Amino acid sequence: MAEFINAFGGLALAFLGGGLAAVLSCIGSARGTGMTGEAAAGLVSEDPEQFTKCLILQVIPGTQGLYGFVIWFFVLLQIGIFGGSGVQTLTIQQGLGYLVACIPMMLGGLISAKYQGRVAAASINIAAKKPDDWSKGIILCVIVEFYAILSLIASILMILNVK
Repeated sequence: MAEFINAFGGLALAFLGGGLAAVLSCIGSARGTGMTGEAAAGLVSEDPEQFTKCLILQVIPGTQGLYGFVIWFFVLLQIGIFGGSGVQTLTIQQGLGYLVACIPMMLGGLISAKYQGRVAAASINIAAKKPDDWSKGIILCVIVEFYAILSLIASILMILNVK
């Protein structure tokens, strides 16, 4: 049993890290886009011409799910899934390294998408009350996006340095 854990434990931890980065970021994006979609549905039912503006605001919290997917891809790339030369054997320490490297995106994606969804949903009110100023809501959303991007960069740099 110990041989099995030593042979596949590190690989399992790396898969877990990449998978959680993707899943948690997607959960955050689902919450954020759902929250914004609920707010948008109210405005669009009153003013169908605002659909495009609402759609743009709804898409913004969905980027974190994409970032989580990028981290998942980077982990798989680093461990040789896509390399064609076979999957690497990872030690437990290396697997933990990948798992820890994914934590910034796991948490950054989950939390920032939720809060960005709240900002985007509130920005629907700008589109409702002052349709010409709706782009101010995008600027407010971009401020939250910055932290998701920092999480993405932190995870990528850490993944590339797992030895």
